[in-house]
Amino acid sequence: MQIVMILVPVMLILVALGIVLFSWAVRNGQYDDLEGPAHRILYDDDEDMIPDEARAEKPDGQADRPEGTDNKPDES
Repeated sequence: MQIVMILVPVMLILVALGIVLFSWAVRNGQYDDLEGPAHRILYDDDEDMIPDEARAEKPDGQADRPEGTDNKPDES
């Protein structure tokens, strides 16, 4: 029975701490934009990191590709 006298106040302190942390998060805007970060990961921002010589086109109008990478389907 003595353990209940310890656990009830500890539980009340933890609940109060959870409410305080949740209210702090709401006041600081942690829950404002739930969809933005999920869509932002889909944007391609690597284009500026591609060197100019890698972006050069071949004379026949097709872009340079590493050897062994073509658009032919595998014949296996």
